[in-house]
Amino acid sequence: MGKLSRRDVLKLGGLGLAVGAGGGLLRWLTANDHAAAGAGTVPTLTGSPDVEVALTAAPSEVSLFSGKPTRVWRFSGEVLQGSPDVLQTLPDTYLGPIFRLKKGQRVRVKFSHSLPEESIVHWHGLHVPEKDDGHPRLVIKRGETYTYDFQVRDRAGVYWYHPHPHGRTGPQVYRGMAGLFIVSDDEEAALPLPAGEYDIPLVIQDRRFDNNNQLVYLTNNMERMTGFLGNRVLVNGRPDFTLPVATRPYRLRLLNGSNARIYKLAWEDGTPLTVIGTDGGLLEKPVQKRFVTLAPAQRIELWVDFSRYDVGTRLRMFSLPHSAPGGGNFAVFTVEVAREEKADLPLPDKLTTHKPLREADAVNAASPRTFTLAMTMGRGWTINGRTFQMTAVARDEIVRLGDTEVWSFNYPGGGMMGGMMGGRGGGGAIPHPMHVHDLQYRILRRQVSVSGRSAWETLSPGFVDEGWHDTVLVMPGEKVDILLRFEDFEGLYLYHCHNLEHEDMGMMRNYRVKA
Repeated sequence: MGKLSRRDVLKLGGLGLAVGAGGGLLRWLTANDHAAAGAGTVPTLTGSPDVEVALTAAPSEVSLFSGKPTRVWRFSGEVLQGSPDVLQTLPDTYLGPIFRLKKGQRVRVKFSHSLPEESIVHWHGLHVPEKDDGHPRLVIKRGETYTYDFQVRDRAGVYWYHPHPHGRTGPQVYRGMAGLFIVSDDEEAALPLPAGEYDIPLVIQDRRFDNNNQLVYLTNNMERMTGFLGNRVLVNGRPDFTLPVATRPYRLRLLNGSNARIYKLAWEDGTPLTVIGTDGGLLEKPVQKRFVTLAPAQRIELWVDFSRYDVGTRLRMFSLPHSAPGGGNFAVFTVEVAREEKADLPLPDKLTTHKPLREADAVNAASPRTFTLAMTMGRGWTINGRTFQMTAVARDEIVRLGDTEVWSFNYPGGGMMGGMMGGRGGGGAIPHPMHVHDLQYRILRRQVSVSGRSAWETLSPGFVDEGWHDTVLVMPGEKVDILLRFEDFEGLYLYHCHNLEHEDMGMMRNYRVKA
């Protein structure tokens, strides 16, 4: 169990067929339904979409170990219009189908579920109208349907989708509800990058199981305060994952789909990692790192040339020790060099040209909008002393359409929780991966206090701050400035910690874009 066949790799590389799903009767939400839900200004979409998909979520089972199958919740999909190749399955997994779309395509997704609680889907990292972002106020009940209809505006890259009901995101993702959303475009297609079966998505998650192979989640309050950590690592929904490769270059696309665990990824033989992409797509040029820090929700793309290894070599990707909870030393997955194959595919010196976004153009460059992250007695984790309210927006959470701004995530220190966690699970530092909905931003700078520096230095050499991001890891004692531009859509969007237990506790707020 856990080893991929060549046929499986072909599916991963984009040659698989669409997965079928029970169609059933779908209740269409009209434009008036969306307006009633509080939609902002949205460009009118007329005519038929390029792609239409029925996406369902339901309880299911999957055989991960010998013995009883594991009960999960998972997405399945059916292509109603368009090429069947826009949905592709990962083999033997609880993960949802991979969406593969091109920039500029219009997609309509009819989401329904048979779960015992409310849910809604968030398209993580995508730039979409308010009505399509998956805000928790838009949740639907069992048997209902919510219809998304949007144009793919984002650069080629790895995005993903997952549920976003308030207070229940953590358990729903943990039970299996997540999937990849991969975008391609003409600029990427013109590059000599590994493609097809040599372009491999890898979703990394940690889970905990009981003696009957069933998922265990949140056994005490401390796990909620620090973020839940499993004791088994699964890749693409499978334990003991082995990837067979040939002696040639590959493109590996990694998502940290864990609820709270931070990975410090490195090859066991010390080979540097060549990074070609982040959350928002390709970098302008490759970057080499001894290790890469990957926080929850972050994506990283690696260019890896296995031609230097002999057939039969087994090479492991490890997560190295660090200061945050769960920062031990363990193997994440194994690569097995299975066959000889030659490919003349040199790594490009230049990958793309990024759209300029200048700090000098920010309307608040001299006085960044500050969001202080803290543990507040009686309220838990907070942002500027506040926790989530379904539609509330404070005065300092309103931005103007068309503006460029500097935001500063300020985390003065671990505070009460840092002291309580000292020496446990790899250290007392409890970081916050901060996610902003509906856009990609640039990371400008980091400043760290003297008290936070020792913990920060265990992870900071692996930060890939180049390129575009929708999630940034903020360490205790650190202040991170980011540069954002609010384009195209008015409406109510979210920003929050993507440690899912923190998010469910209320470490999440709305921001409103107004013309």
